[in-house]
Amino acid sequence: MDGSLEQRENITELLSRMREGDGRALDELIPLVYGQLHAMAQNCFRGESDGHTLRTTALVHEAYLRLAGAKVDWQDRVHFFAVAARAMRRILVDHARTRKRLKRGGEYSMVNLDEAATVGAESSKTVVALDEALARLTELDARKGQAIELVYFGGLSYRETAAALQISEATLDRDLRMAKAWVYRELSGTAT
Repeated sequence: MDGSLEQRENITELLSRMREGDGRALDELIPLVYGQLHAMAQNCFRGESDGHTLRTTALVHEAYLRLAGAKVDWQDRVHFFAVAARAMRRILVDHARTRKRLKRGGEYSMVNLDEAATVGAESSKTVVALDEALARLTELDARKGQAIELVYFGGLSYRETAAALQISEATLDRDLRMAKAWVYRELSGTAT
C-alpha cells in the first residue's frame, strides 16, 4: 500500500487539487489508486470460495462511485485510503445484509477477525455481526475501532495506520491486540 515516494506525493497533490475543486484531478487520480483499491478489495475476499456473489472488481467500482460522489475534505493519501476502507466496509455490510434478508434470517456465527472481511454465502451473517461489534467498539473507543477498520478492511500497513491515527506503532499494536480480543469476545458470545 505504501507505493513509491513520487506516487504518494502525486496522490496527495491530486487530492489537494480535488479539494480545491479541480474536476480533472479525479480523472488523473483513478489510474494511480486503482491498483491499491483493487488490492484492498482482494484482501476483503481472502480465503473466500468462488461461490460469493460480490466480486473484487465490483467492490472496487462501487467504492470508487461512493468516493467520487463524496464531499470530503481530503487531507492526504492515507486519509483517502482510510475513507476507501470505510466505503468498502459499508458496501460489504450492505451486501451481507441484503443476502441475509434474502435468506430470511438465521443466527450469527463466530468469525475470526482476520477472516471477517469476506463476502460469500456463508459469511454474510458474520460480516453483519462483525460490523455491529465494530460499531459497539467504536462507541466505546473510537481509535481502536478505526485501527481495526484501517488494518483489516483497508489493508493499510501498521506504519500508515499509526500515521493516520497519529500514534506510535507500539501503541497501534497494543490497541489492535486489545480490540481484537474485545471483538472476539463479542462475536463468541462470551461478553458479560
